[in-house]
Amino acid sequence: MSLPVTEIRTKLKPASAIERTYGEPRFYADGDIAAIAFVADGTLFSIDETGHLRHWTAEGSLLSRVELSDLETLWCFAPGAKQLASGNDDLLFWDTATGQLRHRIEQSSWLTALAYSPDCATVATGHDDGKVRLWNTSTYKCTGEIAAHGMPLSTIAFSPDGKQIATAGEDRVVRVWDAVSHNRLAELRSHTDRIPSLSWSADGALLASAGWDTSARVWDPKQSDPLMLLNSHSDQVLVLAFAPHGSLLATVDSDHDIHLWSNPKAAKIAHVLRGHVDEIHSLSFNADGSRLASAGADRVIHIWDTATGRLVAGPNPTGKHGIALIAGPNDTLQLISTGRATAMAWDAATGAEIALNDAATASCIATSRDGRWLAIGGTDHFTRLHDRTNSGKIKRLEATKPPIGALSFNADGTQLAQSSPADGLVWLWDTTTGEPNIILIEAADGCTLESIDFHPDGQRVAVGGIDYLSTGDRTGAVCVWDVPSKTKQLVFDTGVYILATDPTGRYLAGAGINDAVYVWDLESKVEGEEEIFELAGHTERIQALAFSPDGSYLISGGDDLTIRIWDILSGRLLTAREFDTAIQSLAFSPCGKWLFTGNGNTTCYQIEFAKLVDD
Repeated sequence: MSLPVTEIRTKLKPASAIERTYGEPRFYADGDIAAIAFVADGTLFSIDETGHLRHWTAEGSLLSRVELSDLETLWCFAPGAKQLASGNDDLLFWDTATGQLRHRIEQSSWLTALAYSPDCATVATGHDDGKVRLWNTSTYKCTGEIAAHGMPLSTIAFSPDGKQIATAGEDRVVRVWDAVSHNRLAELRSHTDRIPSLSWSADGALLASAGWDTSARVWDPKQSDPLMLLNSHSDQVLVLAFAPHGSLLATVDSDHDIHLWSNPKAAKIAHVLRGHVDEIHSLSFNADGSRLASAGADRVIHIWDTATGRLVAGPNPTGKHGIALIAGPNDTLQLISTGRATAMAWDAATGAEIALNDAATASCIATSRDGRWLAIGGTDHFTRLHDRTNSGKIKRLEATKPPIGALSFNADGTQLAQSSPADGLVWLWDTTTGEPNIILIEAADGCTLESIDFHPDGQRVAVGGIDYLSTGDRTGAVCVWDVPSKTKQLVFDTGVYILATDPTGRYLAGAGINDAVYVWDLESKVEGEEEIFELAGHTERIQALAFSPDGSYLISGGDDLTIRIWDILSGRLLTAREFDTAIQSLAFSPCGKWLFTGNGNTTCYQIEFAKLVDD
């Protein structure tokens, strides 16, 4: 029996029950980030599509925020980020230090591309009429016009000495022009699809072009054929950039991966940087090329070490912020978070940060109920199992394929369940010996492994996933396994991202791909009648579920910036609270007084649950 909730239009109320905020937003914007640029001092500017100009420290702390305009479709920082240009049907010049509009120039045709000259004295604008116009940034006068393409411009790039201008149009042709005489110097034909980005090498000898035809091309503009095709990308290449020194080239594909080429002429790749969860729009190297910033539609800036390929600042590279609580003696409580690249910890009584003896990159986290064990799943093959009663001794539990996707302890902490999304396996480890007891194969019936949750009885474990290849009605599966016999007790053909079991062990909740919460009765005696509720109301992906310690409430949180509280007996929506960030994880304190959240902007909230319900 399915009982959809009817109160899905409940008016959202702003949350007022936040007791404490842990951490600070790091490199997190309110909208898709359109452009980024390093400053000489190592700080960074960003502009998002909502028109908010932000200045950041190298570590991601916000120095300033100014609202400019939300009407612009193009944004471009000048070298050194002292100036900023924007465009739609007008060309606008901004001062980045103050956020003040310096000048506006009305245009006769729509702007489709923007580029600054290296000395910041000129801005080149590309238009839908196929022309390039050059503007003096001091007088704001047009100094020249080039009939570059017979179709709209897609991108423009000045050479490092400012003497040449490269352009690409929707005709899929690259042309190079003399910046003074406007004579055409080269015409480069090879791409078979749109060219969204161009970049010159530091010495001006090479020109790289990004193509929607799955490749980037490296050119010597004096030759008509490309020197090299860089073909390791997945589908489209969207943006690229050369480092300001040396030969390092960064290219971005439509799988949100960044390819770092140490020698692009020889197609020699140094690293593939993975961490973004949506389309990347902008790249920027710092002055010495040791750092690369990337940003786009996932609204967070990532900073990478170009020598090692390691994420050095920004959000957790897995894209989801997990939290866990450790209860100690005398009602002490610690909050552990994977909001940043490595796990962080705080004393919940004082808010003071606590040092963790774990510098590895974290993808997921779990703690045992008695507080003895802390498990941190890595983006590598390993889960680090911390024994907090043995001077922080760490066991390394190795999975077959990275990353570690989900973790869950049984009730007495003697077993740890670990999954990897890549291989369909769930490993059950003996926490005392650090050895695997059981491996469940095809644990979610051929689906990706998104979530696991031990039943309170310690004898059952629920595994949920998504069937991304399904062409029928099946979106995925939730499988409940009997651990001692290694057999499936129940299978629900519903795809889920997250699972939670109520404290009594009767109800299992899962959040699915249609932005709904499902509740199943694990003690139902009638096959096919296990699903008792389908709870609708969220408008974007549900990232987190938690039952209150007394089992009375089910709480859901998601990318729509809301927490929703449901009565578990009736399925009624009791309240919906709106926050200023996506809610990616939830955890209750043992007493049930506090609800903790792991937020999309890398912070954590401590919320008084009674106020959240009653306000």
